[in-house]
Amino acid sequence: MSVYVFVKHKVEDYGRWKPLYDEHGAVRKKLGSTGATVYQVQGNPNELVIMTEWPDMESAQSFAQDPNLPQVMQRAGVIGQPEIYFLEQVDRQSA
Repeated sequence: MSVYVFVKHKVEDYGRWKPLYDEHGAVRKKLGSTGATVYQVQGNPNELVIMTEWPDMESAQSFAQDPNLPQVMQRAGVIGQPEIYFLEQVDRQSA
């Protein structure tokens, strides 16, 4: 089963944030990410939830501990401290 990292944070401007997020995708991929999905909170396009998928917890945590990540987030206009959760998938059911 997969490992996911759930991140919720606010940004100053989604249009400014998105190109830097995309640029940093190469780092996520290099560290093992197998995909990511970005969601905007309804009614507030600058409040985001990001789910990244990882093959294992070690890969996910290595990305979260990347020393460049805080600088990238600052340049992208992330406001405040993000909420971050490391999730292990234990079940999946089809609708």
